[in-house]
Amino acid sequence: MKRAARLEAILEMLAGQGEVGVDELVERFEASPATIRRDLDSLAARRLLTRTHGGAVGQSVAYELPIRYKSHQQTGHKERIAAAAARLVEPGAVIGLSGGTTTTAIAGALAARDDLSGVGVTVVTNAVNIAAQLAMRPDIKVVVTGGVIHSRSFELVGPFVEQLLRGVRLDIAFIGVNAMDPVDGARTDDEREAAVNRMMAERAQRAVIVADSSKVGRGSFASIGGADLFQTLITDRGLSSSLREEFAAAGYRVVVAD
Repeated sequence: MKRAARLEAILEMLAGQGEVGVDELVERFEASPATIRRDLDSLAARRLLTRTHGGAVGQSVAYELPIRYKSHQQTGHKERIAAAAARLVEPGAVIGLSGGTTTTAIAGALAARDDLSGVGVTVVTNAVNIAAQLAMRPDIKVVVTGGVIHSRSFELVGPFVEQLLRGVRLDIAFIGVNAMDPVDGARTDDEREAAVNRMMAERAQRAVIVADSSKVGRGSFASIGGADLFQTLITDRGLSSSLREEFAAAGYRVVVAD
């Protein structure tokens, strides 16, 4: 496993269980104790964890995340999708991140990238949990949109969000969805979230849907947009070859995360 992927996986473990030990990480990643200690020291230097004797604990967060962020179904797929998305980000870029479990994983993947040290990126987000996660990383400038907090998802919605987004230009936007279809495009369960996601995508030079294969073919209430807005879909190997062909025919570039 490459170092960036290993650092991201360590952060995911900390998010899920609160603490990790060197021996546990050595066994999981088949790496030497010295390598794991260097990884933990690197993450501690970025204030992404706190070192302990024999391991590390996660940085404390002053709120309890909603159910949406606790139930990480398809976790392995989301990590791989996040890693593929993070590889598209150039140092110095301005990035948009909507709310959702996959975009939260992208934030973790960006935080684990060594090549952003001293150069950094700017992240514009309407998700307060993502903002709190990245605020601990001094190389990442975090811009929070403002707005009214949606209690079920911790996403900021409403006219204040749209007012800020009208004044920014993004290099790339990663948008999480509740449903994705070759014909109906990207959709979400809430019309306010859909409006914010659509505007974030419109303000980006490149707009990317990030969705694990369980989201494909599902129905959802509010439309975000189709292939005229989103150039790329990043998903996992669970997407059938026939569906890949349907998305390609509809105008999407499909990236299957390894």
